[in-house]
Amino acid sequence: MDTENPSAPPHAQSRIPGKNHPHRDRQAHPGGVVHDNARHTTRFTVIGNHLTQHRELSLLAIGLACHIQSLPTGAPVDIKSLTARFPEGPTRIAAALRELEAHGYLRRTRERVPDGRIVTRTVSCNMPGHRTAPAETSNRPARRTAATDKPPPRKRLPAVPQPSKTSPALLQAALDVLADLRRRDPHLLLSATDAEYLAPGVAAWLERDIAPTAVRHALAENLPSEPLIRPAAFLAHRLAAQLPPPPPFGSPTSQTPAVRHPLRNCDGCDRAFRSPEPGSRCGDCRSDLPEAA
Repeated sequence: MDTENPSAPPHAQSRIPGKNHPHRDRQAHPGGVVHDNARHTTRFTVIGNHLTQHRELSLLAIGLACHIQSLPTGAPVDIKSLTARFPEGPTRIAAALRELEAHGYLRRTRERVPDGRIVTRTVSCNMPGHRTAPAETSNRPARRTAATDKPPPRKRLPAVPQPSKTSPALLQAALDVLADLRRRDPHLLLSATDAEYLAPGVAAWLERDIAPTAVRHALAENLPSEPLIRPAAFLAHRLAAQLPPPPPFGSPTSQTPAVRHPLRNCDGCDRAFRSPEPGSRCGDCRSDLPEAA
């Protein structure tokens, strides 16, 4: 009975595993760390062990991440500011920042600020993979984009006919025709910019001896039943598609004068007459005309 049982425990075991052998690690590593902790109530930062005991991050990267997480919002964390704060040079600081960015502890984006400068926005993540987008952006002013800075460009108007010659009086008459269209139909109300664009097209009609009343009638009659989304585009199409032909050459109403040849003396009777070529005969002396025969 005096034989010792080597398989029997030397003393009773606790049912709580954490309380079994509280000093086992200290006995295995007598030179290991011993914590003398006090509870923080102010000026402290909660750092996860997944960061402080990270297996792949360098010691500099871990320390830099802890420092960044302890800073207030808006504090500068660019390479120049960190180099001025710590003895490490910019090369090591930049490498540590890249480590943290690769493992999700930092997110860096390039953004344009209202004054036009490009700045780097850095977001520190105390738990990679867990994003709280509303909390991140709650205090950040909304970014203005090109879509909110100015309206999208409008589609170009169709091309309109152009008069052969322009004059202030002709363009003013064309503008008067366009301004009067809204009296015929309120849907044909035009802006000043659209009226200036359409004026040369109306001038081309007036130049062809079309009365202003006829131009207004051609543009404002038989409008489509559906509402006009852009009246200027509709009128530009009508000005080009329904452009009347020019008046006959040399007609009394034509604005293009007939060609007047210079006066010359007839080689047969020495009478003056108009001819395009010198050394020719008048109509009475030409033998190739029926009257002369």
